[in-house]
Amino acid sequence: MHRLLGLILLGASFAVAWVWMDYRTFEATSLQLPDSGAVVVLAPGGSVASLAADLVQKGYLRPGWAWYLRWLAWSTDRAGRLKAGEYRVEPGTGPDALLDLLVSGRVLQHALTVIEGWTFRQMLEAVRSHEALRRTLDGLDDAGVMARLGHAGEHPEGRFYPDTYHFPRGTTDVEFLARAYRRMQSVIDEAWAGRAPDLPYASPREALVLASIVEKESGVASERDQIAGVFVRRLRKGMKLQADPTVIYGLGADFDGNLRRRDLEADGPYNTYTRTGLPPTPICLPGGGALRAALAPADGTALYFVAKGDGTHHFSPTLDEHQRAVTRFQLRKSGRAE
Repeated sequence: MHRLLGLILLGASFAVAWVWMDYRTFEATSLQLPDSGAVVVLAPGGSVASLAADLVQKGYLRPGWAWYLRWLAWSTDRAGRLKAGEYRVEPGTGPDALLDLLVSGRVLQHALTVIEGWTFRQMLEAVRSHEALRRTLDGLDDAGVMARLGHAGEHPEGRFYPDTYHFPRGTTDVEFLARAYRRMQSVIDEAWAGRAPDLPYASPREALVLASIVEKESGVASERDQIAGVFVRRLRKGMKLQADPTVIYGLGADFDGNLRRRDLEADGPYNTYTRTGLPPTPICLPGGGALRAALAPADGTALYFVAKGDGTHHFSPTLDEHQRAVTRFQLRKSGRAE
């Protein structure tokens, strides 16, 4: 009897020793990840047990070690502090470092770049098509979207700042748009506070409208303040802005890529060839450079400009000089007589 008990105790001692050695091997062994690393997801409400099972299922953790991961989390008081989300796990990461990562909440960040000069519709399409953003605005028109954002009755064009935004998976489209809206408001407020004196704008909203025109007219960033200066002087003199991008915006889906004379002659709220002053809303999402140019335009005498074909413009103070520049840079290039 004593001999049997001794054998049992000896066997138990060997088993405990083996488990202890295996556990220490587990602690010192990196997860079996691909060379490029992996994304580990802890779902909302997920536990260490579900995490371990997922790691085993993906082949990142040996099946017999799932209990070890659970014990490591419990024994170090981390089991209840794991934060749900997506995590980028690099090669060489061990169990202890993995738990630290999930406790830290440093979730994987996705990105979406909103391009300067995009329209609101283009931005909304990009938001709706991003696989990491959760869609809650499907079926809503522009007015419905703005109402969901808490800005009912406000036209959406130009109200969202173009930039690259980073966010975790599961961020809603409303949260994304609200962030871009707040960013634009912050940039406008800052630019308005430092604006040049005696500008022909009654409000930051009007400055935003002109900034959107500057954004669409600017081929190179260095000319933004010059282009803004031309439009500001025309506004002061009561001249029509005669900006092609406003007409194109007004045409909407009817614009086929070719702006015709009949388009310039057809009156409408966005036709700055037939109406003086600013159009009723912005025509795109202007960037910070265009906003600052609209509120700090360059001094000068130019009232006209024409594209030179290389992204830059020729600026003219008189109509005669402008017409000569049009002949030089536009009509001869297209093979047409003036």
